Amino acid sequence: MNNSRQNISDNLERFSGISLIIGGARSGKSRFGEQLALALDNRPTYLATAESRDEEMRDRIAKHQNDRGTHWITIEEPLAIAEQLKGQETVLIDCLTLWLNNLMEHQLDIDDETEKLVEVLQHHRGNAIMISNEVGLGIVPDNALARSFRDQAGRLNQHIAQAADHVFYMAAGLPMVLKRDGRPTWGEGL
Repeated sequence: MNNSRQNISDNLERFSGISLIIGGARSGKSRFGEQLALALDNRPTYLATAESRDEEMRDRIAKHQNDRGTHWITIEEPLAIAEQLKGQETVLIDCLTLWLNNLMEHQLDIDDETEKLVEVLQHHRGNAIMISNEVGLGIVPDNALARSFRDQAGRLNQHIAQAADHVFYMAAGLPMVLKRDGRPTWGEGL
């Protein structure tokens, strides 16, 4: 592990509570979330929202499981994440954008499900770390479904960020703190 990654890991225990980690694809969100969870708890829960619907997704899930190792309790739940969050000391939810996709596919009320999640987060006594993609940085999608997903993801991220104690933005494997202890930081480093 290089020195900068070690320094990041050494400082994570001060970020207990509710955390949201956003960023683009392959920005390092999951790895950073895992480091944070392990800094806060030696046996955290990994709440996975992905479903293995094809060979490529099965391979991705297997790689994630293998990379995590044996320190984790794993719960696979594509829809009812608010209910699974209850009673967990430290839980990493990976990821909210896949959860949103699942809600849309099952035609569930996204506002209602988001409200349930925020309600549970507001009463959660442990650590909750949520991973979500920032999908609004690219071009405007060319179809209504993709535009709806982008808009819903943006609203979901805003609601969760409002409820979170800490918000991190990941770019190129590097975290920027957007919110610390309930206050905006204007993008400082750790």
